Amino acid sequence: MTKRHGYALLAAILAVVVVLSAAIYIGAAADDGSGGAKTTVASGHTSHDAAPASTGTWVGAWSTSPAGAEPGTEPDGLAGRSVRNVVHTAAGGTSARITLSNLYGQSPLVITHATIAVAATANNAAAAADTMRRLTFDGATTVTVPAGGQVMSDAVRMRIPHGVDVLVTTYSPTPSGPVTYHPRAQQISYVADGDRTEDVSAAPYTEQSPYWRYLTALDVLSDEATGTVVVLGDSLTDGITSTVGADRRWTDVLAERLRASAGSGDTPRYSVVNQGISGNQILAAGSGRPADNPSGLSRFGRDVLARTNVKAVVIDLGVNDILRNPDQVDPSTVTDGLRTLVRQAHARGLRVVGATLMPFQGHRGSTDAREAVRQAVNAEIRAGKVYDAYVDFDAALRDPYDPRRLRPDYDSGDHLHPSDAGFRRMAEVFDLNDLKGSAPAEL
Repeated sequence: MTKRHGYALLAAILAVVVVLSAAIYIGAAADDGSGGAKTTVASGHTSHDAAPASTGTWVGAWSTSPAGAEPGTEPDGLAGRSVRNVVHTAAGGTSARITLSNLYGQSPLVITHATIAVAATANNAAAAADTMRRLTFDGATTVTVPAGGQVMSDAVRMRIPHGVDVLVTTYSPTPSGPVTYHPRAQQISYVADGDRTEDVSAAPYTEQSPYWRYLTALDVLSDEATGTVVVLGDSLTDGITSTVGADRRWTDVLAERLRASAGSGDTPRYSVVNQGISGNQILAAGSGRPADNPSGLSRFGRDVLARTNVKAVVIDLGVNDILRNPDQVDPSTVTDGLRTLVRQAHARGLRVVGATLMPFQGHRGSTDAREAVRQAVNAEIRAGKVYDAYVDFDAALRDPYDPRRLRPDYDSGDHLHPSDAGFRRMAEVFDLNDLKGSAPAEL
C-alpha cells in the first residue's frame, strides 16, 4: 500500500467515526426516556425530563383503601363512562404504575382503556401538555379485573413531580356490577360520557364526584424517597373534616415534613400513604361479603403489608371501637386488638408508631364510661405496652382548661374531628425519627 493510499484509508475511517459519533449524540439527545415526548408538569412546578426507568426505588406516591360498594351502581357499574380520578402525590418519580380494584364487584370489570397524566392545575380535570400516557397491563391495553380481585398496571415512563395532582382515567364499556369506591376522598374527581380517556381537555368531564373509584394505588419509581410509611386509621386519618381539594389531612402535612427534612440528620426519606377509612374499627366490620368498611384486623394485610416498599407503619385506631359499641367497657379489648396489628407488622420486620386517642367530650357519643376507656387505652400506650413508639395526639390537641375536649381552634365543630389547624398540629408533633429502625424482638 502506498503512503497516499494509507492516508486516504485513515481519512475514510475517521469520517465514519465522526458520522457514528454524531448519530449517537443526536439519538441520545432526542431520547428523554418518556417515549419521545418531554413532560410538562403542572403550573407552578419546574419541567423535568423523564429519567431511565431502571433508576430509583418504587414507593407509594398515593393510595387509598377500598371501603365498599358504591350505592346505585348495581348492576351496571359505570359502563360506557370515563372515570377520571384526581389524586395528590406524596413523592415524585420517573415512572409510574397504578392498582385497580374490583373488590366489591360481583362480575368481572373490563377496562378497555386507561391513562395517566399530570393535571394542568390543582383540582382540574385537564391534563398538562405532553403528559398523557396510555397504560397497559401485561402489555395489553385491555384488562379484566375479576370480581373480588385487583390488578397492577405495567410501569410507564413519565416524570411525576411530588406534590401535584395526577389524573388516572379508566373506561369500561360493559356492566360490571357494584363499583368499588372510597367515599370520603376530600377530593373532587370527574366523570365523562363515552370513552374520553385520552382527552387532555376538561370539557367532556362535566360530572363531578366526591369519590375515588376503582383506583387504590399510584406508585412511582422515585429518585426522592427510599421507602413508604403506611398510615392505618379511621376518619381522623381519612381527614373528613379537612378542606376539600386542599390536601390538609394530617398525613399530607406529615409527607411535607418528611420531604422538607430529608437529608438533614437521620430523617428517613420516606413517602406517606393514607389508608384511613371513616368509621373504621379495629375489631368490627360492616355488613356484606366482602364487608363494607372492613375491620383494621381484616384489612391489615392488604392495606398495609401489601403496599409498595413499606418501611414503617403508623396506627391511629380505637376511637370508633369505643364510640360505636355501647357495651364496650373493657379497654383491654381495644389494646389487645392493637397489639395483634403490631405483631403482624413485627412479623415483617416493620416498626410501628401508634397514636393516643384524642378527646371527644361534647360529641353525641360521649359518656363518662367511654371516656374512662379512652383514658385507660392511652395509659397503656404511654406506658410503652402497645407500640414501638407513640405520638401523643391527645396531649397535643386537648383543651388545657378542659382536657376531655378538643381545644376550640383544633375542633372542626363536632367535638371529635379536627379542623385544618388541628390536622396540621397532629403532623407537627410527630417525631420523624420514630420512623427509623426495625421492629424490636418484642415490646
